[in-house]
Amino acid sequence: MRVAIITERANIALGGAERSIFELTATMALFGVDVKILAATGTTHSRKVRVLFPDSQKRISFKVFGDALLEHLKENKYDIIHSTLPFDFADIYQPRGGSYTEAAIRNAASYKNNCVRFFKLLTSFMNSKRTTLVRAEKNICKKENGPIVACLSEYVKKQFQNHYSVPDSRIRVIPNGIKLIRNYDKSRVDKMRSQILSQFNIKEADEPVFFLFAANNFRLKGLLSLIHAMAIVKEKLTKRPAYLIVAGRGQINKYRRIAANAGVKDRVLFMGQTGNVQNLLMLSDVAVLPTYYDPASRFILEALGAGKPVITTKFNGASDLFVADKHGKVFDSPDNIEALAEAVRYFCSTENINAAAKAIVDDDIKSKVSIKAHCEKLLKVYQEIIPNRK
Repeated sequence: MRVAIITERANIALGGAERSIFELTATMALFGVDVKILAATGTTHSRKVRVLFPDSQKRISFKVFGDALLEHLKENKYDIIHSTLPFDFADIYQPRGGSYTEAAIRNAASYKNNCVRFFKLLTSFMNSKRTTLVRAEKNICKKENGPIVACLSEYVKKQFQNHYSVPDSRIRVIPNGIKLIRNYDKSRVDKMRSQILSQFNIKEADEPVFFLFAANNFRLKGLLSLIHAMAIVKEKLTKRPAYLIVAGRGQINKYRRIAANAGVKDRVLFMGQTGNVQNLLMLSDVAVLPTYYDPASRFILEALGAGKPVITTKFNGASDLFVADKHGKVFDSPDNIEALAEAVRYFCSTENINAAAKAIVDDDIKSKVSIKAHCEKLLKVYQEIIPNRK
């Protein structure tokens, strides 16, 4: 089977959707699938990647990229054309970021000021690039014989039903998956934990609970609410003290000031951009992402794959793959700081942490969140499409 996977940028360093595509390609190869990534721009030199505009330093427009893809497809035949962008000539459309309409709505919702929220929502749909993509997405959803829409979660499925009225016959839910941590350097993790204890000026005897937050957009992923929740927890009696580790390249100085003003400067540690979130996961007790929007967070899936309890919101499609109040906590909104604080407080208990971790193992959540499980479901959709492909 020859498959073309279309993505805008082939650069694994960008993380998120780009990393997922490379992991998907590598896993597909293990199933005997011949996969070629077709990208507008990129820095990779892999034989499995064809960059159509290798010399461009700018983002290529949707139309120009589409025309170049059609020229490529005239000369190169594939059994399946799998696109992460809304091209109507694809067999399957897999929006890694969910629907463009929902993404704009939820991004605006992440601003606290109502006037700013309205302004952000208004201007997001005035952006020419976004408008082009929304229009293209609407068009393929309206087409009677348009691409199958492969959704990373039930949350994304509801987006396409609510915004575009896509019928069930055109939608397949294929839960997101990640490359599981097979081995890790225990001595390095232990050394990192010792350094973190030193930076917090605490000892193992203090029995700290380390909550890990990892993201690059601190506002969208709810860090402000999490810091205020940490302040509430600090004032409450808990069996073990809560400490927050923040990883990512967001506005660190701004949020460090917020932590200081909230009275939790001594409870929040900013690690900055780290090359190995897995090591931080292994030394932490709980992963927390009180996000305003995530089609299916890789970070939460990686935490579950590592056997760690998780805390997130209903706006995270990754919540499909675990059971709330058993493997972790799911609450209604990042704006509900009391609910977030209660979820954090719940895991300030060895018994609750261990119970959730054991349930994750017993229910084999690791297999459910693996990229292998994702590929198996995706291949079934490919096999469903091929006999009917025009």
